[in-house]
Amino acid sequence: MNASANFLPDEDLAYTVLSDLKRVTREYATAATESNCPSIRQHFTQLLNTSLAMQGELYTAMSQQKMYNTASPALRQEIDKQMKEYQNTQQKTNQFVQQRKTMAQGQQAQYANWNNQQQWQQPQWQQQQPQWQQQQQQQQWQQPTHFAQHQQDPRHQQPGHFM
Repeated sequence: MNASANFLPDEDLAYTVLSDLKRVTREYATAATESNCPSIRQHFTQLLNTSLAMQGELYTAMSQQKMYNTASPALRQEIDKQMKEYQNTQQKTNQFVQQRKTMAQGQQAQYANWNNQQQWQQPQWQQQQPQWQQQQQQQQWQQPTHFAQHQQDPRHQQPGHFM
């Protein structure tokens, strides 16, 4: 076999490269969308734009060589209809995200207020003494007055015992 001869016809080779560019474009779009780091997101976005430009150039070259047949042109009305649907979907998505952000902020504020109130208030179970403690305090043993006076007299204190 001749080394200069192509093993694939140009049309098949162009289709293979175009298919790879489409796949890479999807992967870059996914990576850019899911990236958490702004610099990595920017890098994948640049790679996406480069692969889209290469894909467009290859498509144009294939189309000029009659290697790529496009579908019949879409009606302008159909395109406008699809664009309107996508814009409505995008608007609804933005509203949904804003509502969720507002709800989350409201919940955080409620939690912060509740948390501040809880820090300054005792729980209700600590505020109310059980009935048996109330009765015990009311019936607490009282020392006889002569015993209390006896303990206060310094002559009756034991050495090393302080009051």
